[in-house]
Amino acid sequence: MTSFLRAAPSYCARFGVAVLLAALADFFFYGQPVGITLFLFGITLAAAAAIQSSTLSVRGLWLALAALLVALLPLIENVSALSVAIGPAATAVFVLSLAGRLRRGLARIAGQFVAFLLAAPFRFVHDFFRWRKAARRLGGRRIRLAAIAVWVMPLTLGAVFLALFGAANPVIEYWLSLIDLLSLLDLIQLPRLAFWLVVLAGVWAFLRPRLPRSLRSIPRVVSSVPVGRVTTTKSAKAIEDVIFGKAAILRALVVFNILFAVQTTLDATYLWGGIALPDGLTYAAYAHRGAYSLIVTALLAAGFVLAALRPGSATSGDPFIRRLVYVWVAQNIVLVISSILRLDLYIGIYALTYWRVAAFVWMGLVAAGLALIIARIALEKSNEWLLSANLLTLSATLYACSFINFAALIANYNVEHSFEMTGQGTELDFWYLRSLGSSAWPALDRFLEHQGKTNAPSLPSYRGLARLLGQDEARYRAGQENWRAWSFRDWRLLRTLDTRIPFVVPQGSEPFVPGR
Repeated sequence: MTSFLRAAPSYCARFGVAVLLAALADFFFYGQPVGITLFLFGITLAAAAAIQSSTLSVRGLWLALAALLVALLPLIENVSALSVAIGPAATAVFVLSLAGRLRRGLARIAGQFVAFLLAAPFRFVHDFFRWRKAARRLGGRRIRLAAIAVWVMPLTLGAVFLALFGAANPVIEYWLSLIDLLSLLDLIQLPRLAFWLVVLAGVWAFLRPRLPRSLRSIPRVVSSVPVGRVTTTKSAKAIEDVIFGKAAILRALVVFNILFAVQTTLDATYLWGGIALPDGLTYAAYAHRGAYSLIVTALLAAGFVLAALRPGSATSGDPFIRRLVYVWVAQNIVLVISSILRLDLYIGIYALTYWRVAAFVWMGLVAAGLALIIARIALEKSNEWLLSANLLTLSATLYACSFINFAALIANYNVEHSFEMTGQGTELDFWYLRSLGSSAWPALDRFLEHQGKTNAPSLPSYRGLARLLGQDEARYRAGQENWRAWSFRDWRLLRTLDTRIPFVVPQGSEPFVPGR
């Protein structure tokens, strides 16, 4: 009971910090644009968690803070779904390391993060009911008095000092006169209360990081087989040895290598060699039909290799089977490269989109995963090592992608390869590029400038497009006047927009006037 009474101020202190963080979130986010404030809030939350509890050494704490700062850098560059996902994940790993609950190995850390994520929404409610239950068992009045008494002195003296400062300083007296209690009551709204509750629940999970008990340690389940089922189990084992045994896997690898060699030869003939396709079949159709299905084939092949060459199995120790696996996985890597070429041919005709960029990234990750499978077999590593290596590759790729301006990349590519600019390919989808947002504007500006110089027959339509982009820019600049919306990418874009003439409106049209 004494230890619980000592813990009461600690719980109250955490709750007080959570309330302050919720108030900061209200100031940063409620009814406001999102920008640099996400980074500032993440740093503040991490600092609050570090002050509350730390089992790390000073050196370890600074290393953890430095790693967290690097992980939060994408939020400075640009606020996107990717950077927003990286931020909480890195913060969760940081607070788990502070609590001394972080395991070794990327695969285990990923499992802990998933468990933390599942438990986070319920941690605040769980701790509240646990507090109430303990308070009733140990004497609720005494617990509540201890929790309240710890704040009596600070709040009382704080109010006295504030009154004295107000009497001595006209500026503080003026600030106090601006406080309107009725206006503060008007701020209490159901949506705002819901926002505060959600923030409190989220912040509490980071201030008091815990994992579900059922996921901290999963006991082994030793199943006893009845005597009457021994014969059935042995027969099932015998069937499994026949269907998935060494001989079956050897034959499967021979068949698979032959099939994949045929596919690789066809791709080498038509895609790499430039041989004419059969009548009625275009290169675009050939590329599009195989780009994604071949990736599914490679993933199935990876699953088969992992199942067939389990560490310590008879097949994994056979040199001939290992060579066949190396050849087959190498063919799969060639297949993925072929899929990338297919997609490149398709994009050359039908332009670039977000989904096609994502497909490029995904295909690269599949190729890296296949290479890691070869490394796992050659180095005789475990499947946990393979999973950790793939997670590291995925994390590094997503982190790098959070700094890439894909909207500008897509817009630049589509404009430079459009029919209007080169005389071949597909016509520019202006409305799709406009939907990409402000990052596409420099490329669209070059496009409109080119169309104005060439005196295109559809010149009036380009005047309307230039006017639309001018209106978009005016709204964008108005939104950027709020400091909360700042990001490094927007800062660079504004500098670019300030150093060039506003969106080109061809001769004969009225100049754009903001707000008109």
